[in-house]
Amino acid sequence: MPKIKTHSGAKKRFKVTGTGKVKFQHVNKRHRLNQKDHKRKRILRNGAYADDTNIANIKALIPYKK
Repeated sequence: MPKIKTHSGAKKRFKVTGTGKVKFQHVNKRHRLNQKDHKRKRILRNGAYADDTNIANIKALIPYKK
């Protein structure tokens, strides 16, 4: 069987943890930060885990990451 190509955008955005969860960093924290609320910026600073409904789709895009 031929190898499956990894999606270039997905490999930069998602990591698979040892337990199989998909971890990612929040978006919208690169520019125009002075008009965003402090609470919003504080929440965006932390990472997050993908929802269970999206995990299968994300793992299909990054087949060789654990």
